[in-house]
Amino acid sequence: MPPVKPMLAKSVAKIPPGMQYEAKWDGFRAIVFRDGDEVELGSRTTKPLTRYFPELVAGLKERLPKRCVLDGEIVIAREGRLDFDALTERIHPADSRVRMLAERTPASFVAFDLLALADESLVETPLADRRALLTMALSGVTEPVHVAPATTDVATAQGWFEQYEGAGLDGVIAKPLTLRYLQDERAMFKIKHERTADVVVAGYRLHKSGPIVGSLLLGLYDDRGTLQHVGVSAAFSMKRRAELIDELEPLRMAEVAGHPWAAWSDEAAHESVRLPGAPSRWSGKKDLSWVPLRPEWVAEVAYDHMENGARFRHTARFRRWRPDRTPDSCTYAQLEEPVRYDLAAIFGPQA
Repeated sequence: MPPVKPMLAKSVAKIPPGMQYEAKWDGFRAIVFRDGDEVELGSRTTKPLTRYFPELVAGLKERLPKRCVLDGEIVIAREGRLDFDALTERIHPADSRVRMLAERTPASFVAFDLLALADESLVETPLADRRALLTMALSGVTEPVHVAPATTDVATAQGWFEQYEGAGLDGVIAKPLTLRYLQDERAMFKIKHERTADVVVAGYRLHKSGPIVGSLLLGLYDDRGTLQHVGVSAAFSMKRRAELIDELEPLRMAEVAGHPWAAWSDEAAHESVRLPGAPSRWSGKKDLSWVPLRPEWVAEVAYDHMENGARFRHTARFRRWRPDRTPDSCTYAQLEEPVRYDLAAIFGPQA
């Protein structure tokens, strides 16, 4: 019975040998509970997702065994690749908008683990046996339900790691074959793509604990010469956060006027330029104010991949300052684009 917290993964640099391998999906992690006519979707934090995906609830009710609990990922595919932005649009208070989006951009569920079937809990069952039961229980399922491809061949997993990014996937997950299902424990391994880029540091937000740096605001120039906000870097020790305040003081602007992102508080301005503090239902009443800096310093950051070619999908990781680089050289042109790969090659024609 809900709530169930999903099993998690820790980051490693290379694909470890002797395990089961799956693609790392870039969607909403979800635990699906089906008991007859009842279907519930629980998020990674155990909050209910059911009302946001009515089309998926209907599809799961038609295709899943009468009583089961599944671990997997809710995804939306658009033009042959995953679209995370389309997922976030679903988290909306208006039921009419949710249902409109359900018709326009229907979601799918990718199942990769089986926690219970009929009256039997499988959380103490080894992964290899759970996988066999999963493929048997979902044999012949059709859209919007898929069984995540899995392999025990490390060479195949390496091929997936290199190819699937072109379809919007996030890397590879490695799971020990004897692994029991351990709620909220980092018992699996994730191998994610990492690249570096030189970016303009154009501002920062203060840390919630006081007058130290919480996150650096990062920018890249587009082909029109406009500085676009592409994300943040935020993983610093408390000591380093305090040091950054002093380091950045010479660049601090007394006011935002004259800054490339001066219009950040104007909601209409976000339609043509990516600016920090974009209005979002995710931010709620969160303080999005920031300290403007003259866009003169360049930093090297590590990132996994870009979202729609416009921004870092996740928080970038600061590597070093680059005094040898000029801000105007920090453009989108430096970014490596993965070779496109169609989701249909992973799922078949239904994707």
